[in-house]
Amino acid sequence: MPSLLHRLIARAPQRLQRDTLEFELDDGRRIEVQRVRHPRARRLKLSVDERGARLTLPMRASLVAGERFLHEHRTWLSAQLERHLPADAAVAALVPGETTSLPLRGQSLPLHWQPGRYIRITRDDDGIHAQLPARASEAALRRALRGFYEAEARADVGRWLPAYLPGLPRAPRQLRLKVMSSQWGSLAPDGSLALDLALVLARPSAFEYVLVHELCHLLQANHSPAFWREVELRFPAWREERAYFHRDGRSLKATLRGLLSD
Repeated sequence: MPSLLHRLIARAPQRLQRDTLEFELDDGRRIEVQRVRHPRARRLKLSVDERGARLTLPMRASLVAGERFLHEHRTWLSAQLERHLPADAAVAALVPGETTSLPLRGQSLPLHWQPGRYIRITRDDDGIHAQLPARASEAALRRALRGFYEAEARADVGRWLPAYLPGLPRAPRQLRLKVMSSQWGSLAPDGSLALDLALVLARPSAFEYVLVHELCHLLQANHSPAFWREVELRFPAWREERAYFHRDGRSLKATLRGLLSD
C-alpha cells in the first residue's frame, strides 16, 4: 500500500502555467499572445477578447504544437483582433511626460505634467494635472491613474445614487470598481454592486444608465419584462445608451486597459 506521502504527491493538483510569446500576423503586425497551460484543457484553444489573444494548451502539449496551431489560425486571429480591438480603440500606453491627453466622461482632456515630491493626479477647469517625481516608476504612475479614475467614478455614483434610492428595497451594500472584460456591472446576491471602471471614460448618461440597470436588479433579479419596466420607469432613454455601448463599448474597455497595463 502506498504511503500517505506518495498518495498526496500523486493527487497534488497541477497549476496553471502562464507566459507570453510574440507572434507576427499576416499584415506584419507583431502581437503578444498569452500562453496558458491549463490542467483541465483537453485540446488546443485560441480565444480573443478586449485583453488580446490567448492560447490555451493541455499540460502535455508541446510548445511547437502550440505555435503551429497559431500559424494555422492566424487569419482568424487577425479578424478577431480587429473585431475586439478596432483601430480606433488602439491607445498608446501612459508615457510620463509624453502623453498629452486623457479620456474622461466622453471627452479627451489635456494632460499637464509637472514635477513634485509625490505622484498626484488631479483635475480642474484646465484639464488633468499629473505631478510626478523624477524617479517615479511607470507602475506607480498607473496605480495613481487608476486611483484618479476610481475617485472620479465614485463621485459620479455619489451624485446620481440618491435620486434612485426611493422605491428600492435597500441601498447597495457596497460599491466596487473593477476592470471587467465583458460586463459593465453586476449585483451580487448580498447587494454588493460592481461596476466596470471603464464607465468613467464613457459619456455620463451611459454610465448613469448602467448604474440604474444594476439598481433595478434589487427589484428584479433577472432580465424579465418586469425588470425592463423598472428600468424604463427610471431611465426612459436606456435603449439609446445600450446602443452606445454596442457601438463604442469595446473601444472604451480597450482604452482603459491600454492606459493601465504595462
